[in-house]
Amino acid sequence: MAGVRWSGTARLLFLAIVVAWGFNYLFVNVGLGAASPLWLATLRASVGALGVLAIVTPMGAWGTLDGAGRRDALLLGLPSTGLFFGLWFVAAESVLPGEAAVLIYTFPFWVALLSDPLLGHRLGARHVVSIGVGFVGIALIAQVWAVFGASTTLAPVLELLGAAGAWAVGTVVFQRRFRPGQMAEANAFQLIGGAAGLIVATALLAPTPLPRFTPSLVASVAWLGILGTAVAYAIWSMLLGRVRAATLSAYVFLVPVVALGASALFFHERLTAIQLAGVGLVLASLYGVGTGPDAASPIAPAGAGPSGTPGELGRAGSDEPPPGGSN
Repeated sequence: MAGVRWSGTARLLFLAIVVAWGFNYLFVNVGLGAASPLWLATLRASVGALGVLAIVTPMGAWGTLDGAGRRDALLLGLPSTGLFFGLWFVAAESVLPGEAAVLIYTFPFWVALLSDPLLGHRLGARHVVSIGVGFVGIALIAQVWAVFGASTTLAPVLELLGAAGAWAVGTVVFQRRFRPGQMAEANAFQLIGGAAGLIVATALLAPTPLPRFTPSLVASVAWLGILGTAVAYAIWSMLLGRVRAATLSAYVFLVPVVALGASALFFHERLTAIQLAGVGLVLASLYGVGTGPDAASPIAPAGAGPSGTPGELGRAGSDEPPPGGSN
């Protein structure tokens, strides 16, 4: 991972995220056999929130946020957890895990675009070219020329891109709003907010059919909620306090590789030659975004606007986080 000073511990933690999130896509498809998309999303977020509470409490991480910080974290959970999980799981009913993973992981493109106006992380020529290459890859994977006007096929593609955008908004605003020392508690509150939003959405939009708690659903929820959410989100929020959002998010290009490989093995997913070319362009684009010449620069103080001055969301303070990704 050239360009960022990763310690051995950070590398192992990031590898854990890649494996957990890569296999999430398989477990979503398994879980949808016994639960509707919104119910499965609600179960994942709820179990994940409980798991994060179990992680944060022994760490003694409570009390770092004031009332405004807790409110903002709860609200950030609506896009970064509620909308993200909801759109993704609805689309997963009609998209295989590997393709879903590639489309979700257009997330770094949106983070890179949002990081300029919200965090002051300027996009260089390499970033701009990489983003353009990535959009070409998305078009090849989705084969938009074949599905334009066919809403039953294009809809899940748009839902997955919307999920990626919602996650990106949450990630960038999260880094702008909170200091590194606040991120563990803020992560817990954003998961609680996302779970609450999904509970309300499920009750209003799709209360029935109720989930069938089969062994496969229990296993899916356990993986998605505990490993894929509680543990992975705790690691993610910790790394987000040390690495620029655009840089960190780009390294997750490994997740769709894991998802594609696992889906090919367990679901016999096969992509066309054109779609494989699109996957290659997306992965090359993500690598380009995450390994630019300024990728190792320290992140700006929490709350700093594009010019380095405190932004509207920066009331929590402006402590300088440690540079790069070292622990």
